[in-house]
Amino acid sequence: MASTGRAVPFYCPYCGEEDLVPDIPEGATGEGHGHWACRACQRSFRLSLTALASATTTTSTTSRTPRTTGTTAPEENG
Repeated sequence: MASTGRAVPFYCPYCGEEDLVPDIPEGATGEGHGHWACRACQRSFRLSLTALASATTTTSTTSRTPRTTGTTAPEENG
């Protein structure tokens, strides 16, 4: 299967159906990439990349909560 360079959505974000087709809006001059139309609900939407996730991870310092000493288990009333 050849890659088309499109991010293919798995379902419609409005109705959840999977009947999606690529959509090029009228008057789009090279801006049609990422537009999709749902045949079920007749809505169209656009997928776009907003940011890249950072590959670095930060190590957090462990903060310890102070333990209370001298606590006893609650007594049973019987």
